[in-house]
Amino acid sequence: MPQSNTSYSASRDATLAAGAILNFDKLSGAELHTEPFEYLLVDDFLHPESKHAIVTDFPTIERHGSFPLSTLKYGPTFGRLAAELFSKEFTALVGEKFGIDLSRYPTMLTVRGWCDSSDGQIHTDSTNKVITVLLYLNPEWTSPGGRLRLLRSKKLDDYAAEVAPTMGSLIVFKRSDRSWHGHEPFEGRRMSLQFNWVNSSGYMRRERLRHNVSSFLKRLRGQTAYEG
Repeated sequence: MPQSNTSYSASRDATLAAGAILNFDKLSGAELHTEPFEYLLVDDFLHPESKHAIVTDFPTIERHGSFPLSTLKYGPTFGRLAAELFSKEFTALVGEKFGIDLSRYPTMLTVRGWCDSSDGQIHTDSTNKVITVLLYLNPEWTSPGGRLRLLRSKKLDDYAAEVAPTMGSLIVFKRSDRSWHGHEPFEGRRMSLQFNWVNSSGYMRRERLRHNVSSFLKRLRGQTAYEG
């Protein structure tokens, strides 16, 4: 039965004992790149036995956009995945890789299910974000579009790395004025999680409100189009 995000906080410490979903050993062994900004990549961050259940338990998202975890319903394996991202173990490991004490920063998680032509524009992320984690959950990817590029400049063809959004592909980077990234246009199903450590609780509240208002307006536009 689908569950709200209220359950992951209660099970955050116990979830690892039930069988880890995230492969922390692979993250621990990943190389930290420092140019053009600080980032690391992991090709397959998920233990294979969990992959099918993650797709099955993925939230029902029928519209483009980012959705806070608190607004979604999902199955138990997806809930365990979220809990591991919020775990102290994950925070400590990422903090160690980047040389930052992340335990003092608030965290937020948003989910995306679809991509449209407005996505992928080059940007560096908000200054309120300290570290960004992108975890992709698509069983396969054949399109040339939708592959995230980590850029050396504000030009999409000037990239240091390109990552297909396939199941378990992980990108973690430190936000800076040089952390340019984007992708070629793609429209269609594109499942991903974005997890962030942020420098203010106020930013989290504002983002949650913004996402909620955006979601409401999208639902309203969809109903109006249907009724017309």
